[in-house]
Amino acid sequence: MSRVGKSPLKMTKDIKVEIKNGKIIVSGTKGTLSMEIPETLEIKIEGDLLTVSREKDNKRIRALNGFLCAHIANMFKGVSEGFEKDLELNGVGYRAALQGNKLVLSLGYSHPVEVDPPNGISFKVEGQTKVKVLGIDKQLVGQVAADIRAVRKVEPYKGKGVKYAGEVVRRKAGKAAKTGAGA
Repeated sequence: MSRVGKSPLKMTKDIKVEIKNGKIIVSGTKGTLSMEIPETLEIKIEGDLLTVSREKDNKRIRALNGFLCAHIANMFKGVSEGFEKDLELNGVGYRAALQGNKLVLSLGYSHPVEVDPPNGISFKVEGQTKVKVLGIDKQLVGQVAADIRAVRKVEPYKGKGVKYAGEVVRRKAGKAAKTGAGA
């Protein structure tokens, strides 16, 4: 059983937390994030520690308590350091480029694929085959990276496509050639 919801969260000096109208607003050097607080949970700030407590103690509310603590910890990290996901393009002629803040991918289709970044997301291209998705919202960074990966998933025969950096692709053997008298 996880103890994430019981431990207090430590705030650094560059993080400011406000609680208004049932929302928690976290500000830092990289930006500002906010989230609705469920009615069954209460947030208390004492000095540089933030604690989340619950009124009832059933399974759903305990799970919600752990989720809220983990999400607030991710908000603290996002507004102070930020998040990034690395993608790699594998294949002959597969390349990425930036046009302004728009990501343009050549992935073997008859047309280039253009990806507009949502608010709070930026792209960085290293070389022609490495793309970084940067932002302060962990969920949004992961979703944008997953959307880019879904444009051309890695196929198991030649390993061509878009994959996460460090992702291991299980390769399959190709079609076996027939041998013998019947060939």
